[in-house]
Amino acid sequence: MNLLVLLQQQSAGAGNWSFIIMMLLMFVVMYFFMIRPQQKKQKELAQFRNSLKKGDKVVTAGGIYGTVSEIKDQFIFMEVDNNVKIRVDKSSVIRDMSDLQGK
Repeated sequence: MNLLVLLQQQSAGAGNWSFIIMMLLMFVVMYFFMIRPQQKKQKELAQFRNSLKKGDKVVTAGGIYGTVSEIKDQFIFMEVDNNVKIRVDKSSVIRDMSDLQGK
């Protein structure tokens, strides 16, 4: 009888360890396939926004295409047509139009 109880306790302990290992593996996989690439993408986007200069062609999150005409700390002035400038928050600039020209 004692042998049966001992075997059940050992198998329950092994089951707990395998559950913990599976959970850890799940978090590792989620980190490398979901969290880390997103952080890398955000870092590249922040670097792009900080490297903006006058004359760069950009696209905003709202789909407005234009050319950077002036840069301030938190926003840029973007020329969308001849003598038509709008003020846009830097965080809404999502990409460089030169990325689209290759497609």
